[in-house]
Amino acid sequence: MYLLENTMRPYAWGSETAIAELLGRVPTGGPEAELWIGAHPDSPSRVLLEDGTQEDLDHLIAADPERALGAATREHFGDRLPFLLKVLAAAAPLSLQVHPSSEQATAGFEAENAAGVPADAPHRSYRDGFHKPEMLLALTPFEALCGFRPASEAAGVFEHLVSVIEDTGANVPALLADVVSDLRHPDQGEALRGAFTRLLTDDGTPQAVEAVTAALAEAPGKDAATVRDLAAHYPTDPGVLVSLLLNRVSLKPGQAIYLPAGNVHAYLSGLGIEVMAASDNVLRGGLTPKHVDVPELLRTVRFETVKVPAVEVRHTPLGQEVYCPPFEEFALQRLDLRTGSDSMASSDVPLAQNGPVLVLAVSGSIVLDSPRGDLLLPRGSSAFVPANEAPVMVKLASGTGPDTDNDDDGALAFAVTLPG
Repeated sequence: MYLLENTMRPYAWGSETAIAELLGRVPTGGPEAELWIGAHPDSPSRVLLEDGTQEDLDHLIAADPERALGAATREHFGDRLPFLLKVLAAAAPLSLQVHPSSEQATAGFEAENAAGVPADAPHRSYRDGFHKPEMLLALTPFEALCGFRPASEAAGVFEHLVSVIEDTGANVPALLADVVSDLRHPDQGEALRGAFTRLLTDDGTPQAVEAVTAALAEAPGKDAATVRDLAAHYPTDPGVLVSLLLNRVSLKPGQAIYLPAGNVHAYLSGLGIEVMAASDNVLRGGLTPKHVDVPELLRTVRFETVKVPAVEVRHTPLGQEVYCPPFEEFALQRLDLRTGSDSMASSDVPLAQNGPVLVLAVSGSIVLDSPRGDLLLPRGSSAFVPANEAPVMVKLASGTGPDTDNDDDGALAFAVTLPG
């Protein structure tokens, strides 16, 4: 088992304090958006070796993939860690985005390579050849946009916008009536496709965004609040109006959603644990200063109404709490270790391990105990557990002191492995 040092991504939308407060360290003073824990070649974690040197996790895995990944993982995913763990802290909205399917990712990556697009080019859409299904578990109240609401419901929202603007005496942008017409199409998929495409491509969208934002300046309701929040960051962006086609999702701590390929989404605010297939492929349509690729995004979106894709926690007979979205790359275990007879949690829980594992301690200190030895994880630290270390018991570290900062609340950690 190996302690890790991880890369922080300082995207502008990141909170300056949330991740530092979660992990018990001093903030850097700038935005801290995503902490990457894993072996993705763009930002691999660094393994702390016994001799005091460091090695990139992807290199350590490549040196002995059988030991690190196990035969089953290698057979199914090749000699690479198939998942990536992140801590995500959004103080401002993220981009309106969608992730490609595996087939689209492979084709897109190969096409850009053949066209000679540099791997690190800002205008590149495909960073690798893999798909990126993902799941987010809220650690604080978390707001997001996720998937299309029913077309008839969205039509009612845009009809209301027309009425509100008319009541102010301002001119109603013709685009809004066109969107209503799109959404009244008898075929649900075509209705959503028409409205979504129009909002992202029509030259009149920026003016419509300004008109709607002005009309909703003091309007009640969650839709109006979403428009105001997005417009405050991106005053003429098409994503402001596209948000009204989508479900607004409010997660409480401990609640989770999953995002399959083709699902349009945007995180708005909050702190969470994000787990995904090991890819960095994001196709953006707005709400960002980064590269926007509307044609490719339109080829990727699944134009269908979806319920909020919640992931319910599963409690195993061994006392494990596991979140299993419908993906083959990962499952997330929540490790709540406590002492005292009044607690439903235990001071030791078996690690849900199916091949390699990434572990992150976010409060208190834990010990990973395997037949080959043990490893102390203080608050804020993380580890890679090779497949050959199984079985591992996760225990609440005993004692006090700088390396065992447990208190009456015990410890909380998260672990990612392949679904069993």
